Amino acid sequence: MAVKLTADSFDSEVLAASGLVVTDFFSDSCIPCKRMSPVIAELEEERGDVKFAKLNINFDGEIAERYGVTSVPTLIFFKNGEEKARLTGAQKKAAIAEIIDNI
Repeated sequence: MAVKLTADSFDSEVLAASGLVVTDFFSDSCIPCKRMSPVIAELEEERGDVKFAKLNINFDGEIAERYGVTSVPTLIFFKNGEEKARLTGAQKKAAIAEIIDNI
């Protein structure tokens, strides 16, 4: 299950992590975000080498603001604490997997 992030845990769980962390910026009221949940869960099951994390922008908007997230869902791919790629809007599993494979 994806790590649930807060403003307090973001730096230690994402920026200080070694390897790839796919961070899902979402909102509880966002229908496309809800559609992404099973896609993220499938990828998480298949990709044990990747850490998946979720940040609810309604509660921790300052982190979204820090990264310029203005719409959800937004996936930001961090590797060793550095942003490497980003996808905005509902995405197909293949599109997310392709970015993971190419980072």
